[in-house]
Amino acid sequence: MKALVLNGPKDLEVRDFPQPALADDGVKIAVHYCGLCGTDMHKYNGRAGSRKVIYPVPLGHEISGIVEAVGKNVTDFKVGDRVTADPNWSCGKCFYCRKGMINMCENGRGVVKGMAEYVCPPQENVYHLPDELSLRDASMVEPLSCVLHGLKQLDVKLGDSVLILGLGAIGTMMLEVLAKTKSGPIIVVETQEAKRETALKLGADLFVNPLNEDVNETIRKAGIKNVDRLIECVGAKVTMENIIHYAGKCATIVMFGVGDDANPPLYYSYEAFQKELTIKNSFVNPHTSQMAIDMLNYGVVKVDDFLAGVISLEEMAEEIRNPNLSRKGKVIARIR
Repeated sequence: MKALVLNGPKDLEVRDFPQPALADDGVKIAVHYCGLCGTDMHKYNGRAGSRKVIYPVPLGHEISGIVEAVGKNVTDFKVGDRVTADPNWSCGKCFYCRKGMINMCENGRGVVKGMAEYVCPPQENVYHLPDELSLRDASMVEPLSCVLHGLKQLDVKLGDSVLILGLGAIGTMMLEVLAKTKSGPIIVVETQEAKRETALKLGADLFVNPLNEDVNETIRKAGIKNVDRLIECVGAKVTMENIIHYAGKCATIVMFGVGDDANPPLYYSYEAFQKELTIKNSFVNPHTSQMAIDMLNYGVVKVDDFLAGVISLEEMAEEIRNPNLSRKGKVIARIR
């Protein structure tokens, strides 16, 4: 099958690759769309994603498509079904799974390598799609499901002010969900001034460009006394450091962005101590895929609000080597 294969760090090509085997409990999906994730960029640059990279491997895991075949034990899916798949498989039997922490599974593995013509995940990872939801938009189920887990970690309470740091595709999804359930002011901190209008249109109460403004002073002048909940959606050293400074007293911070282990942020422990901060992370997407499907289907999150382009596999290879569109928003590969 045709696939965008990572042979090693910065060694990427579109080439023929063996089709995955269809297990008795597996669903063979003809992939139509696959989104580009920040972890794909990490893998290309020789860093880990959510799991260790074993070369050679097709990139991608944000997929939608049509069922082409099913294993003999599959009862919930048939040929022709429109589907998406959660790429994160958990065993259901280990210590962490039995405690409900399936994202921490001791035997967990990735079961979708999506920038390829076919994937064969187990049926428990496959989800039916509503007829009204396009396959293009359905490829965003996986990133939105991760966003929803991040927002669960953020645990916004009635009246809380929320700061979103970074308005890429992930930050935009965060904003759209928070704006629909808003109970307090929403602040967006973003260096791309062109995104100001979008942020305010989608429900932000305040947009702050840290290149031109003092973030804390601008927030104070807007009448927001304390920033209660903050979520970092960039993963850069500077943003992961600065979010500590933006946090109010007794605030909760979620570090959603995946940092660089070779260039870790400085942890301002004394400032965190003085403010009594709670700092969390968010790892993949336990129990949120169906919720993501529903939110996309009912327009809570609209893909056109953060989509930068739909391109071929060959164009995706070049985008990963020399990022352009992905600096503006989400990029999706059309496989067929």
